[in-house]
Amino acid sequence: MASNGYPKVDYGVPADTGVKFPELEQKVLKQWDDDDTFRASVSNRDGNEEFVFYDGPPFANGLPHYGHLLTGYVKDLVPRFQTMRGRKVERRFGWDCHGLPAELEAEKQLGIKDKAEIEVMGLAKFNEYCKASVLKYTDEWRDYVTRQARWVDFDNDYKTLDVDFMESVMWAFKELHDKGLIYQGFRVLPYSWYEQTPLSNQETRLDDAYKMRQDPAVTVDMPLVAPGSPLDGANAIIWTTTPWTLPSNLATAVHPEVDYVQVLGEDGKRYVLAEARVAHYARELGEDPEVVSRHKGAELVGMSYTPPFDFFLGHPNAHVVLSADYVTTDSGTGIVHLAPAFGEEDMDVATANGIEVVQPLDPGGKFTSMVPPYEGLMVFDANPVIIKDLKAAGKLLRHETIEHSYPHSWRSGQPLIYMAVPSWFVAVTKFRDRMVELNKDITWVPEHIRDGQFGKWLEGARDWNISRNRYWGSPIPVWVSDDPQYPRTDVYGSLDQLEADFGVRPTDLHRPMIDDLVRPNPDDPTGKSMMRRVPEVLDCWFESGSMPYAQVHYPFENREWFEGHFPGDFIVEYNGQTRGWFYTLHV
Repeated sequence: MASNGYPKVDYGVPADTGVKFPELEQKVLKQWDDDDTFRASVSNRDGNEEFVFYDGPPFANGLPHYGHLLTGYVKDLVPRFQTMRGRKVERRFGWDCHGLPAELEAEKQLGIKDKAEIEVMGLAKFNEYCKASVLKYTDEWRDYVTRQARWVDFDNDYKTLDVDFMESVMWAFKELHDKGLIYQGFRVLPYSWYEQTPLSNQETRLDDAYKMRQDPAVTVDMPLVAPGSPLDGANAIIWTTTPWTLPSNLATAVHPEVDYVQVLGEDGKRYVLAEARVAHYARELGEDPEVVSRHKGAELVGMSYTPPFDFFLGHPNAHVVLSADYVTTDSGTGIVHLAPAFGEEDMDVATANGIEVVQPLDPGGKFTSMVPPYEGLMVFDANPVIIKDLKAAGKLLRHETIEHSYPHSWRSGQPLIYMAVPSWFVAVTKFRDRMVELNKDITWVPEHIRDGQFGKWLEGARDWNISRNRYWGSPIPVWVSDDPQYPRTDVYGSLDQLEADFGVRPTDLHRPMIDDLVRPNPDDPTGKSMMRRVPEVLDCWFESGSMPYAQVHYPFENREWFEGHFPGDFIVEYNGQTRGWFYTLHV
């Protein structure tokens, strides 16, 4: 046995071959460079059958890591093998240049702590820093990939910040819009208060998005107002892990078929909760509390109650018990607190019952003047203050700390909240079945990904939030009237269309230059209202998903080539991209 505990194995290789591998490496790389071997391997096969390889664009504002090394070898091996079989294989490198990765790096360099500081500085200056940051490590990437002995075309690379690429992305947006697959909606979404922008559902499924976190959980009582009913004055109790949403409570929900009981607590107060949850509250209610009455959930529906806070008391149709089939008795009390601005199901139930959403937070996740005692407090900072106030008011039945898996921003690492915001969406649910069908035509390695990780994700795919309330990215190419009396919406899909309407051909599609394109509203007879671009930019994943056609400036150039070579023959990335690039390519 060897001293390290491993057996000695004689592989028949001399201990000293006399070969100096670093020198050999440099010699081979120099020969390839001098002879232009890679380019020759492509150009010598002009006219041969092509093998189309899509190379996923990395973010260029960071150095390559071990994961890039692993996938890089496969990205080289398969195209090299196909080249040896006589096929022409272009291997164009690309760069993902837009989005939060670049913006956060620029904020770090500039010492920016708040999004408002960017507005004060000016978008032009900020975006110049973003542009510089995304091109910072291109030389290091080239050295790294070359040292892998990987053949890649860096000289003919594409960048998502190039005007040609961005024009193709603009075209894709308009194509989807013209097909009725783009819409603007007000929905509850994963929201980064730190970056002050909504994210998409698939971004919360990326690696390390969910992390263990400790949060306060509270059980709060709310008196029912039901004259003539034995439940009048009894306290319906609700449980939540987001105490900061309680000031925005507009309703509660019960399951119509669940058994609920009114019990007499040891403190002499009457409490209402699901019968299956009584034992869970033995500490507060007593080991065997007296059951005053029993009721099906349907009997509670329609009853009014006094909310834990009076900020929105009198809000139309609010503060009543509603029916919801998703309510369970697996946790909590069996009575669910609804704050429609902060829960997707909450919003659906409230909207169906005529309750208008109330949104008391600003873009930074801080309370506004709608809730004066907590104005200016970030929601997580407001939790202890709210809990203290509930206790002082005698409404706090239980306060505990829970540890749970919680979504975080995939870039900043800060915990997300769920918040209702206006956003632009791709109506994925309209063609979800088609995506599932097309997935069957893809050869997956390993094969189980097709019907497993990727297939299951497609089956549950939801409409994709593609807008970001940020600065550095492809603009959403929508212009709207600034006077609601004369509504009009224009969607653009090319530089030619912009030039025709605005009289100038843009040379840069980034903000703020694109925002400077304004014109009189043709539908306004007074001539006073103007057409202005909506402020959002596109999700950078929309751009990377557009890569197959945007890299060749389709449909403005290379139309015949693209239509004869789409879809590609081969892509490879680590399996986490089933929630990322593979998915957006498929959409």
